[in-house]
Amino acid sequence: MNNSAAPTELGTKPIGTLLRQYAVPGIIAMTASSLYNMVDSIYIGHIPDAGSLSIAGLAVTFPLMNISTAIGTLVGVGAATMVSVLLGQKNYKVAGKVLCNDVSLNIITGIIFTLVTLLWMDPILRFFGASDNTLPYARDYMTVIALGNIVTHLYFGLNAIVRSSGNPKLAMGLTLFTVTANAILDPIFIFVLGLGIQGAAIATILCQTLALAYTLRYFLNPERFLHLPRSLKMFRVDWKIAKDSLAIGLGPFLMNLASCLVVLFINQQLVSWGGDPAIGAFGIVNRISFLFVMVVMGFNQGMQPIAGYNYGARQFQRVREVYVKTALWATLVTTVGFLVSEFLAHPAAGIFTNDPDLLEKAASGLRKVNPALPIVGFQMVTTNLFQCLGMVKKSIFLSLSRQLLFLLPCIYLLPPMLCSEDGVWYSFPISDVLSAIITGILAWRLLIKLGRLKDGDDPVALGGQI
Repeated sequence: MNNSAAPTELGTKPIGTLLRQYAVPGIIAMTASSLYNMVDSIYIGHIPDAGSLSIAGLAVTFPLMNISTAIGTLVGVGAATMVSVLLGQKNYKVAGKVLCNDVSLNIITGIIFTLVTLLWMDPILRFFGASDNTLPYARDYMTVIALGNIVTHLYFGLNAIVRSSGNPKLAMGLTLFTVTANAILDPIFIFVLGLGIQGAAIATILCQTLALAYTLRYFLNPERFLHLPRSLKMFRVDWKIAKDSLAIGLGPFLMNLASCLVVLFINQQLVSWGGDPAIGAFGIVNRISFLFVMVVMGFNQGMQPIAGYNYGARQFQRVREVYVKTALWATLVTTVGFLVSEFLAHPAAGIFTNDPDLLEKAASGLRKVNPALPIVGFQMVTTNLFQCLGMVKKSIFLSLSRQLLFLLPCIYLLPPMLCSEDGVWYSFPISDVLSAIITGILAWRLLIKLGRLKDGDDPVALGGQI
């Protein structure tokens, strides 16, 4: 094993330089990933004679897609975080075991998700808000996605480890490849071959399969300090490692699961107060807002290996510095998102649809959803930091507070009070403000603790340990 290839620069280079080095590829990759989903939505929204219904059908699949993402993050995020910390501790042997566990657990969870989804497809989609009009489109898209779910889980799980093990440019390059290939294949499968919304799903899985093949080739190289062994015995699940990994990934898993439940209730309320057009509008609003969220997630991806490595190496002031700088940049990004939502709502929504009614509803929803967007970036970075430091309970609490503690009650209480679907839209900024207050308190306390620690101190003083 070539230990000299380990990314020791994470503990020595200036934080600003490292953040640019690791965050820029992460931002590009996550933005590309967001565009990846947006490309599907744009093409699907312009399918002749079915644009508004097909995009509403796509929106119905979001909760189920979020469940898949939640399962993937439960395995992948925990493994990636453990790898970065173990590399900081120079524990390469256990890092290799974590990599093998990541592969095995992604295959197991992928198979389970596929079977459950295919067996109960229609009842699940109807539960998530599909009507007789939108169900055929949602079913056509989700069937293909479910069949390729193992590929999706493996690709994203291994891509996260590529990044956390010191190769963010390769992780970015693979994501850019899938986006570019998807943008090329989508119109071919959707319009040229006449496969419609199903063609978009086929293009998605095909691109991820090609990227996964290259990723597996990368990790099968025995000359790398972190690689997959040729012996199948090494892929037996180590339940101790699995327990630690899943505990770290539990925060983002619950956040994504909560997001799924919230979207479910949003769809139900929107159907009750605005019908299928309201769900289609939410699908557009969600895609636009998610673009800026994904940029912040790119910053988080850049921060994760830096914070994790330095925490493992007990260089706490570097952890504090990377958090502050990342939070400032994330706030700037979400502020730009707010400006776009308020002043460019119609042009942004117009990318997805030519239907004037759907366009007006989506633009109005975008302005109502994002007035508190500037503070969302800071919340996301803070939650991610607690996850990086293995402070699982706080990470889980912050992950769930916005969606379950504040957003969900608002979704049910406000529409009847306002007698319109506007109650659903206004629920978002209210929950953002309330959860920001809690996040700010916990962030301030963490900064004080980090400021008191000297490099080399026992990390148990932080109140949590990976």
